[in-house]
Amino acid sequence: MPTAGPTVAVQAFGISICGRMKPIISSIEIENRVIVAKYQRLMVGAKVVLVEKASGRQLPETVTRVASPVPVGALRIRLPDAIEPGTYFLKALNGHGEDAAQSTDFEIG
Repeated sequence: MPTAGPTVAVQAFGISICGRMKPIISSIEIENRVIVAKYQRLMVGAKVVLVEKASGRQLPETVTRVASPVPVGALRIRLPDAIEPGTYFLKALNGHGEDAAQSTDFEIG
């Protein structure tokens, strides 16, 4: 009788084939020093923070919480004047402080 190997989760476009669907930050727009980030499958209470790519430093003055009970939406982050030009990304943390999702890199000029 053949035996099956272990179950392996496969990621395809942000969706886990085996198990739960993975949260994603799907798009970033920046206008007048305001970031608008669209997300999917982030739960209420998740924190989203701006991270400087070069240093990996999270910028606590940019932390925003997902307030909507609907797991699809958009959030706005106003950039403080102290944020310098460079490459950044957004990181979402679940209610336990664990990484939940990360955006693609983007430039702030």
